[in-house]
Amino acid sequence: MSIRLVSIRPQITAKSSSASEIGTSPSCAVLNFSRSRNSSIRLCMGSGNGGFGQNPNGVGDRDGVIIVDHGSRRKESNLMLNEFVSMFKERTGYPIVEPAHMELAEPSIHVAFNSCVLQGANRVIVSPFFLFPGRHWNQDIPSLTAEAAKEHPGVSYLVTAPLGLHPLLVDVLNDRINHCLSHIAGDAEECSVCVGTNKCQLH
Repeated sequence: MSIRLVSIRPQITAKSSSASEIGTSPSCAVLNFSRSRNSSIRLCMGSGNGGFGQNPNGVGDRDGVIIVDHGSRRKESNLMLNEFVSMFKERTGYPIVEPAHMELAEPSIHVAFNSCVLQGANRVIVSPFFLFPGRHWNQDIPSLTAEAAKEHPGVSYLVTAPLGLHPLLVDVLNDRINHCLSHIAGDAEECSVCVGTNKCQLH
């Protein structure tokens, strides 16, 4: 019996992605595998800050970033913000990133602002972890930030826009929907949001 070895080489083509395709990362290529179930993958060159392109007007070494949510009486909800801030800091490479809760829990915006300054920030960027603009973004967060800034007259600050209608949120929402559908079908475990709650079920 003779055995013939057959080498199957997938046909690979590469193309550069435009800024609209890859968001903030300018050095990406899409590889298309014509004989693969997964038809394409995207490879991006790191830029030293988690793949985010360098922006001359972006976050600098002396900038502190505060990611602020509403705050909850539920401890688990507040801890999730800490996890997100850790993910954000690792992905972006920003040196000073702090969590804050607008109310109901610590650390407050005041505590987070002080922490940024103690770490060397001379500008503090407060980013509301809210979906749409409302009273909290328009009044409460700016007021609390201004109060915190009074103790640091040499430090400037900015309250950014909330998440809003960002196109990447479509992917996030769609991913959450499909994971929950996979869970009720028995093909996926509970996600980190629902784990232990048994909330994700068909009624």
